[in-house]
Amino acid sequence: MPAALKQGALKKGALRWCAAWLLIVGSLVLAADARAGAARIASINMCSDQLLMALADPEQIVGLGPYARDPHLSFMAREAQRFPRLSGEAEDVLVLQPDVVLAGRYGKRATRELLRAKGIKLAEFDVPRSIDDVKAQIKQLGELVGHPDRASALNARIDEAADRTRQAAARWQGRVLPLSRRGWIAGSDSLISSLLSTAGLVNAAAELGLRRGGFASLETIVAARPDLLLMTDDVPTAEDQGKALLLHPAIQNSYPPSRRLVIAEQLTICGGPMLPQALDRLTAAIERIER
Repeated sequence: MPAALKQGALKKGALRWCAAWLLIVGSLVLAADARAGAARIASINMCSDQLLMALADPEQIVGLGPYARDPHLSFMAREAQRFPRLSGEAEDVLVLQPDVVLAGRYGKRATRELLRAKGIKLAEFDVPRSIDDVKAQIKQLGELVGHPDRASALNARIDEAADRTRQAAARWQGRVLPLSRRGWIAGSDSLISSLLSTAGLVNAAAELGLRRGGFASLETIVAARPDLLLMTDDVPTAEDQGKALLLHPAIQNSYPPSRRLVIAEQLTICGGPMLPQALDRLTAAIERIER
């Protein structure tokens, strides 16, 4: 082979080798970026606050919403103390300039639109209405923060807790009315209803036409005659008019502690790291029912 041709062939081979090497290096960089996830994340929604704390590295979290530290609402209120508290409005988020902001799809629309207008990326989460919805959100956020392994582990714990609930519920079935302050009933299309369904129980809200939830009068609650009530407090106190309804003799006499399932509100108001404990509480409550 002439020297010139040989030299050209060597150059082509070298170029091909360099191109292949650059492709490999580029792929590794992209894979590393995917694993790293978004570097700086803020949350302005109480439910996404808790998902974020459960799945992200602490250094990825630049701020959490205004209710993240409320122990009556947030399952991870103690953990939230270490992170900056945001107002839930756009102004303090814009100062932080995070890579991504987590928000509820039914949160304040003006805030979300302003963040978008300023070029801030949003990840919006719907209200989960089933355990499967919760698991899908956990997987989504696990990928966003670069920790899909943590998401898989949390979903596995939820599945294990659900299996324990199914085994306990095999011994008893019935109609349950989820009752909160002021006569609020969690609807048949809700996360609470999904938890009850996992236990083989039926949410009596469907019989009242409350698919998405709503308020019911004392007369309606009593007339529904559910087998059990699901409440957020074992011994409610009449600290305001909203809770006074729960202490009415018509409810107290018909539904003594032996006919109540009690799960704290912070275990069911959101879906996420609290769900295994919510299911285990439901399991324990079912096992305590006097048959």
